[in-house]
Amino acid sequence: MLLVDKPSGISSHDVVNDIRRRFGTRRVGHAGTLDPLATGVLVVAVGPATRFLQYLPLEPKTYVADVRFGQSTETYDREGKVTQERPAPNDLKDALERVRGGFLGLVQQVPPMHSAIKVKGKPLYSYARKGQEIAREARTVHISEFEVLECEGARAKIKIVCSGGTYIRTIANDLGERIGCGAHLEALVRTAVGKFDLGMSIPLANTTPSMLISLAEALPPMPIIDMDPEQTHHILEGRQVRIEGPPSNFLVALRNPSGMVFSVARLLGNVLQPECVIPGEAVLDPS
Repeated sequence: MLLVDKPSGISSHDVVNDIRRRFGTRRVGHAGTLDPLATGVLVVAVGPATRFLQYLPLEPKTYVADVRFGQSTETYDREGKVTQERPAPNDLKDALERVRGGFLGLVQQVPPMHSAIKVKGKPLYSYARKGQEIAREARTVHISEFEVLECEGARAKIKIVCSGGTYIRTIANDLGERIGCGAHLEALVRTAVGKFDLGMSIPLANTTPSMLISLAEALPPMPIIDMDPEQTHHILEGRQVRIEGPPSNFLVALRNPSGMVFSVARLLGNVLQPECVIPGEAVLDPS
């Protein structure tokens, strides 16, 4: 795994393509897309580890958003055409404090038209670029923290801790509508994804293979169970392995005798059922 501090102006897919070139492999993937405007933590997987992205502790996500009040845009951020201008309140911080309670807990959120969510096989932004408005169903997201860090004039800096799938652009737009002046997102930094924070991340231009994080480091708090050579062989072949201990029903990581995590398995009673396994050749030769 690789923790990248994504720069502004490029997509998450651009980051993946850059890592492919730098590391000389096509097998690169990422978790949790960031808009081109946004910067911050992007979790990237390289090689066989791509199949383990689904098991990483990737929630909650933490953002610091710069929001401009008094202007609404078609994309809900600074890159879109201004659709309406209204005066921002002089008491912006007080206004935000009055409405912040409505942005905490379980929140219904309608995805923006300028997003990659697919309708009838096409992303919403493809309809938006043709001037078409498509009906979208509201989705439930969870916001555990909403803190106004700074307010100056018509601008505010807000910290948001939320579940995956939350659109911060939509929060900015909805804040403006709730206050009555309109708003859009000017800048966004993702400061943490689960246990991975910005201080652990590397600027894209500085990434090298020596900065990769092993699955043994990335998967916890998932428990790790050590396998002996015979158990390792069985798991590599997709077979169940019986272990000693209290019966359980949860996911565990499996580590081979050389110290490499090579599988995630479900512990069913006293039996390990492999769900995801690194191919045997990669376990024998990690390079």
